[in-house]
Amino acid sequence: MLSQLKGLFSNDIGIDLGTANALVYVRDQGIILREPSVVAIQAGTTNVLAVGLEAKEMLGRTPSNIVAIRPMKDGVIADFEITESMLRHFIQKVHYRKLIAPRVVVAVPSGITEVEKRAVKDS
Repeated sequence: MLSQLKGLFSNDIGIDLGTANALVYVRDQGIILREPSVVAIQAGTTNVLAVGLEAKEMLGRTPSNIVAIRPMKDGVIADFEITESMLRHFIQKVHYRKLIAPRVVVAVPSGITEVEKRAVKDS
């Protein structure tokens, strides 16, 4: 009963976490976010400076203290912490209600390891 009530008030979000792009689908709205799977971080740290389109624009144009990376490589998660930050950013971008958490489904490649599955779940 409680989960049915939660479903009435929460967003249902589907995320296709691809190597090149991430797609975010929201129930009754369709695909509302399509951004590159790129994250700009401060060199030597995991401090995220930009995600998606903004980070892609930094590729090849950043000073030496900023690195634009793709946390997904060949269909698998190459950097767990950065992928988690990217997922959180995309969810926050489409989910405006702070009181009720969204219900999220993430599509990932079938060949990922248990560690990678756990990283996606934890994010």
